Formats: sequence, C-alpha cells, structure tokens
Amino acid sequence: MPPGGPRSGQRPPYPGPRRPGEPPVDRLGQRPARPEPGGPGRPPRDPKGAFGAAMDRFNDPDMDKKGLAVRIAKIAAICALVLALIGSAAVIVSYNMISIPSANAAFEAESSFVYYAGGKKEVGRFQAGDQNRDALRPDEMPALVKDAAVAAEDRSFYENNGIDLKGIARTLFSNATTGSQGGASTITQQYVKNLYLTQERTYSRKVKEAVISLKISRQKSKDEILTGYLNTVYFGRGAYGIQAAAKAYFRKQAKDLDIKEAAALTAILNNPNGFDPSKAGADSGGTELLGRYQYVLNGMADLKSQGKALSDYDTATLEKAKEALPKFPKPKADSRLGGQKGHALTLVKNELKSLKNENGEPLFTEEEIDSKGLKITTTLSAKAMKAAEDAVKDVRPDDKKAVNAKHPENELHVGAATVDVKTGALKGFYGGQDYLDSQINWAASGGMAGSTMKPFTLAAALEAGYSLKDTWTGEGGLEIPGTDRVVRNSGQSDSDPTGHGYGEHITGIKAMEESVNTSFVQMSTALPNGSEDVYDMAVKAGLPPDEEHAENAPADYRSIPAYSIDFDPKNYLITLGRQAISPINMANAYATIANGGVRNTVHLVSKVVNAEGEVVYEWNQRDGEERAMSEDAADDTSYALQQVVKNGTGKTAGVINQPAAGKTGTATNADDDVSSAWFAGYTPQLATAVMYVRGKGSGKLDGWLDSYFGAGYPAETWAEIMGTLTDDLDLEEFPEPAWMDGDAPMDGHEPSLTATPTPTPTPSENCSKKDERKGLCIPIEEPSASTSPSDGATAGDPGGGTTPDPSESTDPAATATACDWFGDCESSSPPADGNNGGGNDSTTGSTTQ
Repeated sequence: MPPGGPRSGQRPPYPGPRRPGEPPVDRLGQRPARPEPGGPGRPPRDPKGAFGAAMDRFNDPDMDKKGLAVRIAKIAAICALVLALIGSAAVIVSYNMISIPSANAAFEAESSFVYYAGGKKEVGRFQAGDQNRDALRPDEMPALVKDAAVAAEDRSFYENNGIDLKGIARTLFSNATTGSQGGASTITQQYVKNLYLTQERTYSRKVKEAVISLKISRQKSKDEILTGYLNTVYFGRGAYGIQAAAKAYFRKQAKDLDIKEAAALTAILNNPNGFDPSKAGADSGGTELLGRYQYVLNGMADLKSQGKALSDYDTATLEKAKEALPKFPKPKADSRLGGQKGHALTLVKNELKSLKNENGEPLFTEEEIDSKGLKITTTLSAKAMKAAEDAVKDVRPDDKKAVNAKHPENELHVGAATVDVKTGALKGFYGGQDYLDSQINWAASGGMAGSTMKPFTLAAALEAGYSLKDTWTGEGGLEIPGTDRVVRNSGQSDSDPTGHGYGEHITGIKAMEESVNTSFVQMSTALPNGSEDVYDMAVKAGLPPDEEHAENAPADYRSIPAYSIDFDPKNYLITLGRQAISPINMANAYATIANGGVRNTVHLVSKVVNAEGEVVYEWNQRDGEERAMSEDAADDTSYALQQVVKNGTGKTAGVINQPAAGKTGTATNADDDVSSAWFAGYTPQLATAVMYVRGKGSGKLDGWLDSYFGAGYPAETWAEIMGTLTDDLDLEEFPEPAWMDGDAPMDGHEPSLTATPTPTPTPSENCSKKDERKGLCIPIEEPSASTSPSDGATAGDPGGGTTPDPSESTDPAATATACDWFGDCESSSPPADGNNGGGNDSTTGSTTQ
C-alpha cells in the first residue's frame, strides 16, 4: 500500500479477521494495537464481578430486610403466575383435546335373564363371558343404596364437579413419598374409569380420568352418574352392579335390601375380594369389614343430619345396625348351567335365534341375547321340570347310569317332554344327564320313534275313508308286494319266527291296543298314496320333516328341533318308526290329536322385554295354529288310543286320575336289536312323551335292561310325571268318538269280516248325541272270549303283561269258531300295493310295539 494510505478510489486492503478483544479497524483500514491487560486502554476482567456486585447488595447491612422480602415475594409471585398460566394453558388444551370415548363394551354389556312362566322365578341367565351384570334405571335404583354408596365412597359427591382437588393433592403427595400410583377418586371418576377407561395405574390415565369426569359432570345429572356407578362397579363374586350383588350376597333384588345389607355391600366396595364374608381369614365378616361397615353407617348419619339423604331412616336404626354385620347366606355353588338349566337355556337361545320379523330378518342376534339386558319369559313350569326329573330318577334302574366315562356305550339316556294340549307351550322336559357332563339334550335329540308312529297311520286311514271298525290282518309274516320283505309282530321265537298272531281280521282298535305291526303296515299300503299319506299326516300333526324333505312342511312350521332324521315319505315301513323323533316334537304331535286335530306350534318363549322395558316379542297363539286333521278323525284316533291304556299295552299309564290315551313304542336297529322304548300319551290337558335309549341312541336294550318295551319303564315314567301334574286338575273327559265311516279307497277291509251285520240303527241309552246324528248307535257285536298271545309288558315289566280283550281275541282257534258263527269265512284281500319306493335300512320286519 502506498504511503499515506490507499489512493483515491482504491479499497483499503483487508486486514484479516477480527480476533476476540481486538478493536475495529479505522478508516484507513488499520487496527490499533491490542491494549495490555490492566493497561491504560482496558482494566483487567473479573469473571465474578457481576455476581459479586449483586451479592454485595444483599450483604449490604444497610439494605432494608423488609424490602428484600418484598422483592423475593414479587419474584416468587411472578414465577407462580407463569407456572399457573402454563398449567391453565395445559388444562385448557387437555380439556379440548381429550374427548369422551366410547363406553367399554364389557361395561355396556348387561346380562339377559330367563324366567319360568309368570316372569318371576329365574331359570338362568345369558351373559357375555364371566361378568354378571344387571343394570337398573335411575328410577329403579333404591334411594337407600344411593345413600350408602355416597357415604362409603364420596361424601362430597353432591358438591364436587366430578373431581376432588384436595384428594388429588393428597394422592400426588402420597405417590411422591411412597412411590405408589393411584389413590382415592370421586364416584364420578370411578364411574369414568369403569365405563370409559382401562384399569391401568398411570398418571396419563389419571389426567384423562379427571378431564372426562369434568365433562361428564356437565353432561349428566348427579342421579344419572350415581346410578351408572352403581350399575358398573365391581362388588366381588363376579357381580357387577348392585342388582347382581344383591342376588349374589343376599339372594334378593336390590329394591328389597334393608339398611344393614345396603351398608354392608357398599362397604365391600373398598376391597371386594378381601372383604368377602365367605372367605376364610381374619377379615371374613370380622373386624376390617365391620369397621368399614360402621364407617358407612356413620356417613349415612352425616348425610341425614345435613339433609342430603334420599331415603328415610333414623339415628336409632343406624345405631342399632352398627352392632353387627347382617347375616350373609352361604354362597351358592356356580350352577348357572348345571343340571337341566344348561339344556333349558340352550333351547331358549336357539328359539330366540330362530325368530324372524316380517321381513324375514332375525329378531335377535346372539350378541343381543348375551349382553343387552333382555328379560325373557318362557312357558316352562318349575313344577313340570321338577316332575320330569323326579320321575326319571325314581323309575330308571339304579344300576344304569346316564354318565359312564369308561364305558359310554353303557349309558342309559332318558328324554321326556310335556306340552300344553291347548297351546303347544312346552311346560317341562328332562334332557338326561347334567348339562356340564354332556350337552346332548335327549328330549330334543330323540331316537327312533317305533310304534308311536301308528296313530298317524290310523288318522290318515280315517281321513282316507276307512273306519275304526274296518279290519286288517293280525297275523305275523305279512309279505310286502313287490319286495322280499316280511313283516313280523313282536314275540318272535324259534318256533314262531313271525311273532304273535292275533287273527286274520282285526279292527283298527284292536290293532292299536296290541300294537300289531302287520295291521298297520297293511293299513299304510292301503292308503291312496301309501306311506306318503302317513308322512303328510305326521308332519301336519307336529313331527318335523328331515332336511331333505323340508319343503313338504307347512310354511310357518317350527319345532324342537327343526328337523327329524331319516324321515322319508317313501319308506313303506314308515308306520313302524325307523325315523328319529324328539320327545318334544312327539309330545306336541300327540297334543294335536288331543286338541281335536288342531296343531299348535311347540314353543317355549312367550315374551321378551328389552332393557328399556319395551315388549319386543310376544307369542301370538293364532299364528301357531293349523288344522292337521278333521275333528272327527282326531276323536276317533283318540278313542283308539284310550283303549290302549284301558285294555292294551299301555295299561301302566292308566293309574293316573285323569282320563288318559297313549301309545307304547319299541324300535329295532340295523342289527335287529331293540334300540328305543317309548310311551307317548295325553290327558285332555297335557301331552307327554318319554323315551329310553342306550349309548349313542341306538344301543341294544334287550338283554341289557330287564324291561325294554314301551309298556315298562317309559310308561311308568310317563304315569309318574302326569300323575304329579294332573292330580290337582279338574276332571275333564275326552270327546266321544265320531265313528267315521267314509268311502274306503280299497275293498277287503270291511267290518263284516269280524263283526255281525250292522242292524238298522236305533238309539241306545249309552249312545252319544254325536253318534245319534251319525246313525251309529248300535255297538259292534263280537265273538266270545279266548286266550291269545300278548304283545304287552314282558315278565318283569312294571304293571305286568297285558292280555287281549276277550271280546276281540282272534287267535286261530277262535277265528275258526267265529267263521262259522258269522257265516263268512272269506279271507281278506291281499294288501294293497301302495308306494313301495324308497329303501329301508331295517332288517326284515322290524319289531315294534
């Protein structure tokens, strides 16, 4: 650079970066020399100088101490204000950011209750998982319980806005000093925690709980919050809510709790597991629970003195109550599904799921049934349920068990069901073994029907034009035209392989009395459409089709269960009952006969009320009615079944006080072994069916049971059930028979083959007005008595064996005599060739009774 600095218009040279402590360059671009520390240009730096000066001010003895305190207070106030502003901002942000979440599904769930007829006594309940809930509306929640809950859990409930700031402060201090997390909360906070949040013990959950509590307290009334809390809080013993707790601890409803019981239950809230009086230990109903209980009663006294109590009680009552805890009944074992309850609840749920609205959509889903607090009233009678169970236990042989884990093939299963004749309502049933041991309900699953099918064959024949007086072969060994099959009667032996013979021409009444197989197979083949007519009559009466032939069922058909098994309309031996039918459906089909031919849909749900108290379903009797057969056909069929009880294989059932009608039934399996034994019958009021089977339902009974015919154990069980249920009913008679006599579709079955020619009808003093109108007042004259084999109860059967009515005996010797007497020895025509299509898995000529 030239002397004197840069020339005009020339930038001064860059002196380099300025170092810390250096002065800036001058206008000539020169930087003055750095002053020496302590020199004249700059004093030495003291790093503690500023702090020292400040401290000197505080250490100045002349400083006013009062002024110093003011200054410190101002600084603290400023800091507190800043913190408050930050906290307020955080609260505002949290309040706006945290919304009320959806309620926990589990705590919205409410048990649905199932009741016996009348809607008072409980059958059982449906619930989601193991949580037992039964919510009450605010107007249903007892005031006494509300007072006890406030006294126990939140005495500032009516004053606070959902949170307790003092309580939160105490909790924070306790948590900070002890290292624990959690603490006491208001009733609103507990309700929020139960209904909307998880049970985790974290500060973040506590903040959410407080914010949501503030919001809830603005949206709901105190009464709604208190009711919600008492519906969701856990009381122990699996009970959520005061209603469930009252039942679990005191076997009563919440509205029936007294002051001691209400106080005790709310005391238990403090420690539901530790304070359970049924548990062993020092706390069980002892000092700790007693102390908490007395604390609650003291709180109730304070509420009363402050005018906050909702219920009416006095100081003397409270003081008396403090002396001791209430008496706690011994807890019942968990038997929600035990015994027959599980079978009943399963039937109820299945029926609820099958109900449809007018658009064909389900009325109830399984989720709604389990968790929406439905009140379901059934048709079941506690008396009928007990009668069935007691009868089975009383009659069945002691050495044959329903459950045999080592040898299940040797289990003896009994199914029974009782139906109201006039309505189709299922009144009672016995499903077999304890539901907890096996879920198979033998009253609903059933077994081969055997000869209980024969009444439907007779009803079809009557509708086709035959009469009770028409005749059918009673001899064993009936050949089926077009097949190599031979039908046998019961009582086969080496010397008599085709079974008992009852004469070549016997009436339909005699055939029914003695359950003659050959007569009913011949009757079936003599129908216009053969076995299909029997099938149609049985389905219309109440026996459901199998799934393959379900299109033949009436449009509104419902049954329990919905389908039968192996129910083939083209099976020409359908009258012998190879199809599997449930006792429930069989009882309902017999009720159709007793009801003058009108079928009612069998059902067990009569009414459903939702959690809001609205009736959402009610059984309509008219919707379930359908005529299955004419009244005359029903009355004549019923008359034949009455003779079974009076004179035939069902005499054991005749011991009850009411008039009775019924039919024995025995079926054989593919090995020609007796595999099921039945008795189905009715009085004018009730119809009952009883079935005995072995193993999986087709095991061998003959040789295993001492009595294996329907006239034995089944008939005796039926009599005990029906005796219990009908002994106290007013005596009611059956209608008189109509004595139908239409145009038979086939000749060869005329009454004249066994009876004297019918004289000109004249009124008889024993004749009914119905018979007079029909001109049928001359009783049939029949041949003299003789001895004949019997198809009734065998040796060892309850009630003993039966013998044929002497007036209708038709063994070979008597037939010859009667032939001469009647002057007509022409044999009956061969059986009509009905529809023989369709296979049959049975061996030739199943033995049924």
